[in-house]
Amino acid sequence: MNKTIFIKKLEKALEKLPPEEQQDVLEDFREHFHAGLQEGKEEEEIANALGSPNQIAKEIIATYYLDRVEEKSNVGNIFRAVWAVIGLGFFNLIIVLGPFIALLGCIVGGWAVGIAFVCSPILLLLDFMFYPDSFRLFDLFASIALTGLGIFITIAMFYVTRFIAKVFVRYLSYNAKLVKGGLKHA
Repeated sequence: MNKTIFIKKLEKALEKLPPEEQQDVLEDFREHFHAGLQEGKEEEEIANALGSPNQIAKEIIATYYLDRVEEKSNVGNIFRAVWAVIGLGFFNLIIVLGPFIALLGCIVGGWAVGIAFVCSPILLLLDFMFYPDSFRLFDLFASIALTGLGIFITIAMFYVTRFIAKVFVRYLSYNAKLVKGGLKHA
């Protein structure tokens, strides 16, 4: 594969990146070819040494999204980083997606419990409106206790969610480094 074909394949594979990022990456690879040609290497030899344009693009996209999630950790960035890291290899489908779904389930469950507990007085009020004879003082106190507990759970879930997001982003970075060529030991 020559330089033109390599760059075109890489450009097509990098379509998910913003245009300015694409141009930076493509310019870097043009410089690789230029430096290799000055050293007396053939274009095919340089392209083979660089590797597959599709795999290179997957690694660059994963790195880009991991950097974005480290800059600004929000739900959208985390999902894009997860999908980009999963795209690095089939192995990651199990190693990344499994823990991601489990952690997401725990987070959603925790938030649902906290919000449901906080909303328990509203449910008690609705119950009283539709079935006035069923009101018991115990239900009122239980509802107040659940509201207090729900507030604590919701506050805790705020911090737990932030902590889990940070740890999972570190796990994604570790996994991406491992897949891209192993970890370098200092």
